[in-house]
Amino acid sequence: MAGFERGEMLVMAATVGLVGLAGAAHALAAGPLLSFLACTLALAGVAHVIAEATDQLGNHLSPSATGLVQSAVGSLPELFVCIFALQAGLVSVVQASLIGSILANALLVLGLAFVVGGWRHGVLVFNDRTPRMIASLLLLAVSGLVLPTLANELHLPAAAHEQPLAVVCAVVLLAVFAIMTKAMLEQGQRAVPAEAHARAHAWTLGASIAVLLVCAGLAVLVSDWFVEALEPAIDTLGLSQTFAGLVVVAIAGNAIENVVGIRLAAAGKAELAISVMLTSALQVAVVIVPVLVLVSFGMGGSAFTLVIPPILAAALFLSVMVVTVVTVDGEADMVDGAALIGLYVVIATIFWWG
Repeated sequence: MAGFERGEMLVMAATVGLVGLAGAAHALAAGPLLSFLACTLALAGVAHVIAEATDQLGNHLSPSATGLVQSAVGSLPELFVCIFALQAGLVSVVQASLIGSILANALLVLGLAFVVGGWRHGVLVFNDRTPRMIASLLLLAVSGLVLPTLANELHLPAAAHEQPLAVVCAVVLLAVFAIMTKAMLEQGQRAVPAEAHARAHAWTLGASIAVLLVCAGLAVLVSDWFVEALEPAIDTLGLSQTFAGLVVVAIAGNAIENVVGIRLAAAGKAELAISVMLTSALQVAVVIVPVLVLVSFGMGGSAFTLVIPPILAAALFLSVMVVTVVTVDGEADMVDGAALIGLYVVIATIFWWG
């Protein structure tokens, strides 16, 4: 017996149905908006099942090992979307979507979580050690993304060596991630509190691995269809590529995870909600971005460097600074949440016109 409950089986069946719908829309060359919507829903479904399977795998592994698995497979849909987009030459969309993913988690979703949690529980109090550690690492990672842009804008000699600089930054960020991983394994701790994996029932180890493998394959298929539908959908909606990546793609790629974070805050689990959302942003900065830099040079598509539009770099750095200030004292309320959401809206509005 695999250990699946009826509700979980229904979710898996619905996800397979959404993938089938996305495949049909792709094969039949349905309208760009229909294809894009079908692929977005399918990606959200696959991401949800991957998250559930990695959580269930935690019942058979140590917390630290579970954290490693989550880092490796939790962002697969987003990673595959970016790889296919780079192959299609949509570099600006990839840059904007990665930055948008960090901003959406650190500003929009965290802000919504504070508003909802503050509305229901008043001032949210949490242990500031974990959020402070994640915010510090996120600030370091963002600095590694912003400095190449600054070097380019100031016309430093390093600006003529954009690709080697990107590779060095990518290796450094992955090294920081490796050290963080080693520390977690030695200390038996994770950034996300252990209650994240509390389950009333458990799947078998074989079932958890099988679901992950199937979802990884589906993520590859749906990501390819998603990217093919993306550009026509952008043109149909009249959106700029930067705004589409920064807002539409970023939110679509993290929809399920975003809902989970808000629900945790509504339940009064502020520390867990903050850890989940900031860890998601951190994984983008120290795992997905460096991997894309290294992969892009070997796959024959557009090279992915860390030189981004200066306003994007400024928005990213200021946002992480604001999040650090908000979370460093171990308390948050609706006002903090409204401030984070307001900053996200201002940034998104700046890129509405391109």
